[in-house]
Amino acid sequence: MKKLKLTLLLLLITTITFAQKSPRKQSAKKIGETMVEIDFGAPSVKDRAIWGELVPFNKVWRAGANENTTISFDKDVKMKGKTVPAGKYGVFIIPTSGEQWTFILSKKNDAWGSNGYDKANDLVRFKVKPKMVDDNQEEMTFKILKKGIQFSWEKARFFIPVQ
Repeated sequence: MKKLKLTLLLLLITTITFAQKSPRKQSAKKIGETMVEIDFGAPSVKDRAIWGELVPFNKVWRAGANENTTISFDKDVKMKGKTVPAGKYGVFIIPTSGEQWTFILSKKNDAWGSNGYDKANDLVRFKVKPKMVDDNQEEMTFKILKKGIQFSWEKARFFIPVQ
């Protein structure tokens, strides 16, 4: 009986220790002939103010929760006219209160959150125009579509073209 109680206690401790409030999600699909894979921590809104509050304006954000969001391409691609060689990159966003946000791919893909961000590692950086909509996207998502990637969280949506 003692062994059973100890086993249950260890199982409970393990579950609590390793349970993530923002689960890891993956999205993988081809855009044309290129396999695109995105790995991200998917936070939820949970009745919080997101843009300008939880995610501050005008500061680099890791585009997800916990470890760095990453994107991988098995072939060279173009994003907003900029060449991105095949490889794995860290994803960052700088949201603003205005009409344009900044999307960043970093050569450093193993940072923990925004603390590991260094502008010197930027591979590409370009503006995106978020669209604020009425419906709420509770859990953050990156959806791979035929011509690019759709980001959605809370009321914000934006599209990143990939060729």
